[in-house]
Amino acid sequence: MHPKDALGAYGEDLAAAHLIEAGLRVLDRNWRCPIGELDIVAREGNTLVFCEVKTRRSNAFGDPAEAVTWRKARKLRQLAGQWLTEHDEHAREVRFDVIAVLAGAGLPPTVRHLRAAL
Repeated sequence: MHPKDALGAYGEDLAAAHLIEAGLRVLDRNWRCPIGELDIVAREGNTLVFCEVKTRRSNAFGDPAEAVTWRKARKLRQLAGQWLTEHDEHAREVRFDVIAVLAGAGLPPTVRHLRAAL
């Protein structure tokens, strides 16, 4: 596995663990379709939560959450629609969260969950 891919997978593992610890139920991870990929789909009560995870080693190039542009947000909404079409999950609400993970060498990782960020 390429080091960048390994860092991303590590960040997604930390993000999923964070969500579970916060009481959410993870329904899907790394779901793919022809138009892209959803990192994590979870449920919090009657809300379906689509999470984009961004992992960085440092803030040298900005906060990880800043990497989620309006284009990425638009793509996430399209992907969520496709996921809902293909799955028998019903919810009163849908929410789009960003989870920013900093995992620098020699430092404990930090996970920041931005609810309804998009």
